[in-house]
Amino acid sequence: MSLISLDNTINIALSVKDRHASAAWYEGMLGFETLYHADDAGWSELQTNTAGVTIGLGEHTKPVPGNCVPVFGIADLDAARQALEQAKVKFDGETDVIEGMVKTATFYDPDGNALMLAQDLTGDAK
Repeated sequence: MSLISLDNTINIALSVKDRHASAAWYEGMLGFETLYHADDAGWSELQTNTAGVTIGLGEHTKPVPGNCVPVFGIADLDAARQALEQAKVKFDGETDVIEGMVKTATFYDPDGNALMLAQDLTGDAK
């Protein structure tokens, strides 16, 4: 049995210079559907053709290509973080909360690869 229980969603977070232009590219080239642009948060999200898998576009002035972060959905981020920390898993700073939207926490595997947990705060959790 695993230490924490993930839900059936994954978001693949990518760094981009222009979220709106990138979203249009993913729509036109790969047939993905833009779900929303959260301009205040610098974030856009697209539905891929795979159920439960979305692409998140984080806007950065100097994006780092190849710096992809899988984001795993979870029902109770605080409890999961506590369990992982007790198992000596390293986290990158505090948990980030965007009220009414999402709670996230970045952590690392033993090789230093970044992974993230995300708890849906919209009330529409799947």
